[in-house]
Amino acid sequence: MSDDNQDVGPWEFIGRRGGEVVTLVGGSVIAAVPEAKRAAEEARRELRFDFLDDQAVLELLRRRHIDEEDMFKAGFVHGVPLALVGLGAVLYWAGVAQYWETAASRNSYLAISAAVVITQVFFFVRSAMSQWGDPVKQNLRARAARYRKIAHIARRGGAEIPAHYPHYGPYPFAATFRPEVDDHEPSESKGADDHGHR
Repeated sequence: MSDDNQDVGPWEFIGRRGGEVVTLVGGSVIAAVPEAKRAAEEARRELRFDFLDDQAVLELLRRRHIDEEDMFKAGFVHGVPLALVGLGAVLYWAGVAQYWETAASRNSYLAISAAVVITQVFFFVRSAMSQWGDPVKQNLRARAARYRKIAHIARRGGAEIPAHYPHYGPYPFAATFRPEVDDHEPSESKGADDHGHR
């Protein structure tokens, strides 16, 4: 669990990277709307996750926040240097290198600049693929995305749910559920009531 999650209450999670603390909406609130309950039951079969189990959903949303933090850090570590190097190479070319007297010098600059930028792109792509392409994290994102849809169905059905709940950040395109991945974690809610509260 991240340091962020150590500062939240027993039924709270961080809604966005560096954002507000959000209180979990109980599964019983969602289940009270028949359409949302049906959607949760269908999603349970499809994504192998109990969307009405409060403890399991809370863990899901906390893990999703950590995932978003990790994605941001990976993008920052490699994306910022790539942007700075690329911009610097272009500006130096525009202001200095293109006016050099010999074509050999200009071509050498272009070759070296291209090699440096391509190296930076390689590290950026490799980092992105390790984050976006991780099948366990893709399953996490797929489940979190479906939970959000279920919560919005319940809200439209009259449940008291905040407009943007669960308030986590935007989804990357890699949120495809992969049923072949064994990422099932036993629920910590044994001994809880029907929807997770102890």
